[in-house]
Amino acid sequence: MRHLRVLAIQSAAVLAAVLAFIPLGAATPAGPLYAIKGARIHPVVGAPIANGTIVMRNGVIEDVGANVTVPPDANVIDGTGLNVYPGLIDMNNAAPIDTGDDAPAAAARGGGAGRAGGGGQTFATLEEAERARRTSVLRPHFVVAENLRAGGPELQALANAGITTVLAAPPAGIFKGQSALVNVIVPADDPQISAVAEYRGGLSVVKSPVAAHVNMAGRGGGQGYPGSLLGTISFTKQGFMDAQWQRDAEAHYIRTGAKGPRPIVEPALNALKPALAKQMPVVFDVNEAREIDRALSMIKEFGLDGIIVGASMAAERKTELAAANVRVILSTNFPGPGGAGGGGGGGRGGGAGQSLRVIKLQADAPKVPAQLAQANVAFAFASGGATPANFVRNAGRVIKEGGMTAEAVLRVLTLDAARIAGAADRVGSLEKGKIANVIVVEGDLFDGGRIRHVFVDGRAADLTEPAPAANPGRGGRGGTK
Repeated sequence: MRHLRVLAIQSAAVLAAVLAFIPLGAATPAGPLYAIKGARIHPVVGAPIANGTIVMRNGVIEDVGANVTVPPDANVIDGTGLNVYPGLIDMNNAAPIDTGDDAPAAAARGGGAGRAGGGGQTFATLEEAERARRTSVLRPHFVVAENLRAGGPELQALANAGITTVLAAPPAGIFKGQSALVNVIVPADDPQISAVAEYRGGLSVVKSPVAAHVNMAGRGGGQGYPGSLLGTISFTKQGFMDAQWQRDAEAHYIRTGAKGPRPIVEPALNALKPALAKQMPVVFDVNEAREIDRALSMIKEFGLDGIIVGASMAAERKTELAAANVRVILSTNFPGPGGAGGGGGGGRGGGAGQSLRVIKLQADAPKVPAQLAQANVAFAFASGGATPANFVRNAGRVIKEGGMTAEAVLRVLTLDAARIAGAADRVGSLEKGKIANVIVVEGDLFDGGRIRHVFVDGRAADLTEPAPAANPGRGGRGGTK
């Protein structure tokens, strides 16, 4: 009997020790309770509510409307004279991604056998060097959701501009990897006492994966290999063909009872299976009309669910895009000085000596969204390298110069973006049950309005301006944009 009593005490002690390492409620930490009362609310899914209230509890919208009761324990914000919108979505931004030290990519920029590559690596054979080069551009298995940073000045700048969510798209390679829709602010850690800190990396992820990303418009996807545009196009096509062959060879090997030569399975190519089965969209980085033609041809040949990003000349192929049911993520980093975003448009540049074609491209850029809308092409906006503030400002140009209504532009920046990302059930509008990504603006969002409050996952974001980065360059060069 004494033995059983001792055993029970020991078991209880072990159980208590184990429970100390299990984070209770780790799935979703409880958030605060906020209510914005008496504001003009723009839910996107309906007409604006002139004198409405929105309640946010535990990270979601609990209620929204004209006759909403404010919970007695809520943190109340007086919304008199303010506008409330869903958080904006930037559909192509690498700011949340922690790329780390990509040794294969650095090595691949170097030379061949026996020579030091970029990053100081050497290769015993030419085959090793070429294999490293291939690894640097064939990255469809790179998963953004597993490589996120928790904060930083770039993410703070996004929140300050009212951008609460971005499609974090991998920046390197030809087959660049799998994007994720993520919120720009991660909640602070809850206190951990006598317990191992729980997993926090998924708190910013709204959906993952969203799409596979491919860049066949440039030379080597920024990696310097292949060294020509035709080489990049050929590598892209070969990559899809190799993935098809591997899929079919592996299926045949299994069907025949694992008899005969065993096919070599490359994990990177396996990552393209969902794309080939139309279970995951494929995003192509293209701008010029002829680049769009190539992407449409690739989409048709391999039966892909296609999206194009950049798309500065999409209006010239609006009929073809609509017929192929291909969505567009349109860069609002309009080319030329008027874009206020540091140029864009594929390096066509500003300044003296511009061709008439470039001048026309600059003038017509804000008009492209309306043309896509008229052709029934689904589209969203991406910053395309513009600063967060200019991303919103250039959306205003689409209203003033491009002929779209403010309501339509707001929808493109919110619900339409969420639909393209496959997350319209979670974000993109102010509806009960959705993630509480909310911005509060004094004045008109697209006409010089001032961001007063930003809520991400129902938590108030700190809108303190980040400290400017140190300027490492000479003569004023190399600083922040």
